[in-house]
Amino acid sequence: MARIQRIDSFDFVPGRVLARKYEVVSRLGAGWEGEVYLVRETLTGIERAAKFFFPQRNPKNRALLFYARKLHKLRQCHILIQYHTQETILFHGQPISFLVSDYVEGELLSEFLRHERGGRLDEFQALHLLHALARGMESIHHLREYHGDLHTDNIIVQRFGLGFEVRLLDLYQWQAPRQANIQGDVVDLVRIFYDVLGGQKTYARQSPRVKAICCGLKRSLILKKFRTAGQLREYLENMPW
Repeated sequence: MARIQRIDSFDFVPGRVLARKYEVVSRLGAGWEGEVYLVRETLTGIERAAKFFFPQRNPKNRALLFYARKLHKLRQCHILIQYHTQETILFHGQPISFLVSDYVEGELLSEFLRHERGGRLDEFQALHLLHALARGMESIHHLREYHGDLHTDNIIVQRFGLGFEVRLLDLYQWQAPRQANIQGDVVDLVRIFYDVLGGQKTYARQSPRVKAICCGLKRSLILKKFRTAGQLREYLENMPW
């Protein structure tokens, strides 16, 4: 059995052609599992995102298969970046697998907040953002799936008029879905709302409307009020002003 060679970075340079069909444009990011690059199809000129897995993090393509199958199952969920295909290249003589997905323009929510006054959103904007996230997560939960690691560093946002277009990066958890996982997503949504409003330093000054949603970040109180993302969405659509 061939030994897996550890790789911690691919360092693909712009202009390099991979699998004879994708030209590297730039690196978009890196994480524990691998690196993500913006690539351009050489035949069509269409830009895609390509996630390259470090071989030590993807033995027997288990990580790739998990993501591909889960994203295919959730292909109707607009909040997720849509998967297209998988490819393999040789890198230093070792086969490297990668997933090709839609490339979504925008910026990470954490970066977006840095451009805002005080590094936070006002109540009106934060409520619109929370509604967009809850509506998107509702479609995932409807299929009895979950994300498992929602935070400001894996949400891509674009602002359109009064609202937000949002996309989620990655689905980290490999466990079989349980009700506790779905509830964890709901608690994470409320935590994101709390964070984009400024977190602890501004919470005491927030309106009763905000505090009625945040519930002091007490998990039991949040889940008593919002058992699912759908219930959170319905509450936001009918909340009194």
